[in-house]
Parts: sequence; C-alpha cells; structure tokens
Amino acid sequence: MEFTAIDYSIFALLLVLSSAIGLFYALSGDRQRTVQEFLLANRDMSCLPVALSLLASFQSAVAILGVPAEIFRFGTEYWFLGCSYFLGLLIPAHIFIPVFYRLHITSTYEYLELRFNKTVRVFGTVTFIFQMVIYMGVVLYAPALALNAVTGFDLWSAVLTMGLVCTLYTTLGGLKAVIWTDVFQTLVMLAGQVAVIVVGAWRVGGMARVWRVAEQEGKISGIDLDPNPLERHTFWSLAVGGIFMMLSLYGVNQAQVQRYLSARSEREAKLSCYAVFPCQQIVLCLSCLTGLVMFVYDREHPLTPSKPPASSDQLVLFFVMDVLRDLPGLPGLFVACLFSGALSTISSAFNSLATVTMEDLVRPHFPGLSESRATLLSKLLAFGYGLLCLGMAYVSSMLGPVLQAAISIFGMVGGPLLGLFCLGMFFPCANPTGAVVGLLAGLAMAFWIGIGSFLNSAGGAKGVPTANSTALPTVGNLSTVLATTLPPPTSVPPSPTGLQRFYSLSYMWYSAHNSTTVIVVGVLVSLLTGPTPAAALDPRTISPVLPWLLCCLPPKIRQWICCGGGDPAQAPSHADATEKSNRVPNGLSPPVPDQPGEEEGQGYIRSDGAPMYSVQETSF
Repeated sequence: MEFTAIDYSIFALLLVLSSAIGLFYALSGDRQRTVQEFLLANRDMSCLPVALSLLASFQSAVAILGVPAEIFRFGTEYWFLGCSYFLGLLIPAHIFIPVFYRLHITSTYEYLELRFNKTVRVFGTVTFIFQMVIYMGVVLYAPALALNAVTGFDLWSAVLTMGLVCTLYTTLGGLKAVIWTDVFQTLVMLAGQVAVIVVGAWRVGGMARVWRVAEQEGKISGIDLDPNPLERHTFWSLAVGGIFMMLSLYGVNQAQVQRYLSARSEREAKLSCYAVFPCQQIVLCLSCLTGLVMFVYDREHPLTPSKPPASSDQLVLFFVMDVLRDLPGLPGLFVACLFSGALSTISSAFNSLATVTMEDLVRPHFPGLSESRATLLSKLLAFGYGLLCLGMAYVSSMLGPVLQAAISIFGMVGGPLLGLFCLGMFFPCANPTGAVVGLLAGLAMAFWIGIGSFLNSAGGAKGVPTANSTALPTVGNLSTVLATTLPPPTSVPPSPTGLQRFYSLSYMWYSAHNSTTVIVVGVLVSLLTGPTPAAALDPRTISPVLPWLLCCLPPKIRQWICCGGGDPAQAPSHADATEKSNRVPNGLSPPVPDQPGEEEGQGYIRSDGAPMYSVQETSF
C-alpha cells in the first residue's frame, strides 16, 4: 500500500509544527540570548512537561518498532521490564536528583570534578559523547528505514529531512523548544499506537479474543525465575537488570538530568520523576498489546505471504499498513508517531551534547568567555552535532535489529558511567586514580563482552546468533534477514562452555555487570593508592542518604567504606572547591546567599566511619 496525500499531509504537519515550536521560542522570551536559557530553559519548567519530555527522550522509534516485534516472536516475557520502572525512577528521585540539583550545576560531569578532579570529568564527558553519538545514529536511521519500507520514499532523503528539521528547532529554540516539542511528539506517539491497537483488535474480533488466542498459543508468558544470567530474558534479568539500565538512563545520563535541572525547584524535579512512572507503564503496555494484536492478526491474515519480512523491526510496519489500508490518514499518523519518537530522542541528544561540550570542554579553558559568545557557541555546537548525527545514521545502517542494538549500546557505555557516579556518591574512600582506572576497566569489560559475543556468534551458525545471544548479527544492516529475534531452532543447541558462557551474558545484565566492575575496581585501586583525604572531600558530593544506608552496617565495614571521609567541620567550603580548579568554579553559578526558612538535609561521615546526619543548609 502506498501513502495517500492525506498521509503525507499528516507527516508534513508533524515536521512543520515541530519547527514552528522551535521558531516560537527563538523569538519569544529572552530569545535564547543566555546560556542558561538555551541549555536549561531558565530553570523555570513545571513538572508535567518535564515528565513528558523525560518519557519521550528515550522512548523513540526503538521501542515503537522493537518491543512489538519482541512480543510477536517471544511472547510477553519482555513485559516484566515494567517491574524495574519503580526502583529505576524512585532511586534517581531520592538519590541522584538531590545531589545534582543542590550543586546547581549545568553538566552532570561538573559533579565529577567537584568529587574527584578535572581528569575524571573529562573522561566522563568523552565517554558520554561517544555513547550519545552512536545512539542517536540508531534512532535516526530506524524510522527512516521504516518509511522506506512502506512507502518507497528514498531512505537517505528521509534521514536528511528528519535530521535537518530536528537540528533546526534544537538550534533555534534551545531546551525549552526541545521539551515542548517532546510534549507534542509524545501525544502523537500515543495517538499512533492507540489507533493501531484499536483498529487491529477490531479486525480480529476484539481484545478479549486477542488475549485468548495469544494464551492458547503460549504467547502469554509466566514468571520465569531462572537465575541463569545467560538466559536472554527472565524475570530477574528484566526486573533487576532493568533497574541498572533505568538508572543509567534516568539517574546519570546528561539528557535526562538536564531536564531535572530545568525544573523550577527540586520538588518539581522529583515530581517529574514520579510522573514518568505511570507514563512508562502505559507506553510499555501499548507496545506489548501491539505485539499481541499483530500476532493474532498474522495468524488470520499473513503479513508477508510471498516472502519473509526484510527485518524483524519492519514487522510492525507491514502490520500497520495492512491493518490501516482502508483508513486514509492513519498510516500517516503511525509513521508520524515513529518520527516523533526519533525527533524527541535526537533533539535531546543534540542539546545534551552541546551542553557537556560547552560546560566541560570549552568553558574551563576559556573562563572569560562572554555570555553572548558562549550562547552563540552553544548553538553552533548543537548545529554541528546535528550534522554529525547524519553521518552516524549511515554507520547505524550496519547494525543489527534496532531494539537489542540500542539497549546493548546503552548497557555497554551507560553502565560504566553509572558505576562512576555511584563510586563518587557512595564511597567516600574513592580517589581520582580509582575513578579513572575503574571507568577504564568497566569500559574494557563492556567491549570485551560485546565484541567477544559478536565474534563468537560470527563463528557459529553462519553469523546468526542463537536466541539467547546478546551479540549484534554479522548481517549488513537492519533491512536484511531476521537475526537476533529469530525463533530458537528445533534442535537444542549445545550449551556454551568456557569463554562462550562469558560471551553469552544476557544483554539486560550489561549495565549491572559493567557498573559493578567500575565500583569494585575503583574501590580496590583507591584503597591501594590511598583513599581520599578528609580535607579534600566535598561533603556536598556525597549522597545525603548514605548515612541511612550505613547505619545498619558493622563499624568495621563502615570504616572500610568511608575511609577518607572526614568530620563536617573539616569539610571544604565552596571557596575551597573553587580553589581546587584555579578559582574557576567548575562552571557552577555562585551560590545565592542563604534564605531564611529553607533547609535541606546533608549527610556526613565521621572519621571513624560512623554515619552522622546534620542539617546545614546552603540554598541555591
């Protein structure tokens, strides 16, 4: 089925409205004339738009295409990922947000300099840039590939159109435009998914019949409590491993933290994190229901009777175009849904990359940079990253199926970054040497497993991994034959042995494994090279909940964890922290004088390792 004029009109309307939002915020308010307005929306956003922006930032076409295909192939096991959302969002709200917000920082990696030193900050920044540049290529390529599959529209023309529109409104309107386009695009995504589910279920006899047939065919999965970490999806890998994946996204990723910091208060930032939880559950349910409806529909109306689908990620598009064939406008709405997901994610990447480059790599070396020049440079950086994204889309065309590729990238790179921040917040003994060595060890472990798994599967069944493999396939791109989502063969494959077992680790455990590696190596190296002296430890960089976490531990263990933690009286002041960086306050704005009646808890660790909690307030 080809697109009609109505479908193309709906798709064009999405692009026009997204650009219009960027233009509106470029011409309203202070017209993006300051760095704070361009990168942090003047710290004046309420919780609801921030929450919807948090939802949209990493939902993207990855989930819209990948999750229904996963359910179609393997059943509802993936649905248990929703169990990880509660702690995956509660922990950032009460552990990471208070630390970042009270430091009044712009880039999360400013924290690393306050806690460790400039070297750790640069290592963290470069790692994040690497992570996001690769990821934004994946999410730009996926919907363009989908549009090409269903309409014949030139693949790279779609990539170019989407990339340039996103670059336009991000460069013109700053973070405020990004957040409000995210809100608009979230509504489009929800409308597209609901339309497909409703029409699809109606065509096969209703949702009750969909569930009944899926249950009869074994697609409704029970709870698999197998603790084997080599199994691709179990309750533990999804519910526990998923927590670490969520923390790497919603706890320390600059794109998300930047939204927390744009909230008008710490309370609003926490409320936005709470509000994401039900929204995430709704989106996950919609994606899973799409997969079930697609499975039942395929039994009665084979989606591709003449030839196999080009890839598992295109199954959703074949389904959509078949189900909505008699309803002009709805195919266009769903493709707009895909592009909305991609645009929201890519714009977040552009803005966050411009932020960390400006705050972590430029300003420390040019402290006298004027506000107008800094704002102009930030816009040029956003524009430059937009062009780089177009190049990375070509690289992404050589990856495997979208869902597993994207999650694997975040696990491989996001996990070590999560470990680095946890090392700083929860282990006062950690020193800069331990932080750098721990991060490098985590990255080395991540790529060892990832590349080893890839090579191991390449030497197997003609480059196609087994069903539990976490490797990306050796096929050329996303439009090739089904790869990692192929059903398992009828004959039981031999159990992996030796290093094969190591390389067969489920991709859902990547974040947990790699972040733990950073913490263990970082703590050991810190103890061997000498823990952080009490005088060098800024108590603001230690999580306020640490005393409560340690209160139930034996004194010797507290002493081991907190060696180097000092008495509050010995803690350096803000001026001391500024002195550490040659009087350049790490990009921090000067603290506002204390305001009466405002208090925030700050935890400290005594030199004997016992927790102590005091209320000393610095209001920002």
